Amino acid sequence: MELVSVIGGSDVHRSSKEYRFAYELGKVLAKNGYGVVCGGRTGIMEAVCKGVKEEGGLTVGIMPTITGEEANPYVDIRVNTGLGHMRNPIVVATGKIVVAVAGNYGTLSEISYALIYGKTVLGYRTHKIDSVIEINRPEDVLEYLK
Repeated sequence: MELVSVIGGSDVHRSSKEYRFAYELGKVLAKNGYGVVCGGRTGIMEAVCKGVKEEGGLTVGIMPTITGEEANPYVDIRVNTGLGHMRNPIVVATGKIVVAVAGNYGTLSEISYALIYGKTVLGYRTHKIDSVIEINRPEDVLEYLK
């Protein structure tokens, strides 16, 4: 199974457009046979994992701690690293493409690593960077997974 890296803010509120987008993105990906790899915590990571799980898909969380106790309840496989933000290159290297939703400096670092690695990076309401392709609907991701 191919994985898509989904990155974004951990402090995104559940009632926000960004949370809803990530949730719907997870559903779209799982319905089309893709799993998700993310940082495994709250916010965007929780939303996308929840969407994936509701459609019977696979979720992988690259956790910042050695225990992984901060994993959201929708993570199937926890990879406990003890690396904190230094896990970010692993998150983006694991997916076929990278989708950034909202986010702050951690997301910005992940976008940078993804571009260094030559990955396609799609963005919804995230950092405005020339190489990040803006998308407006979760379904737009499928065009870049062909």
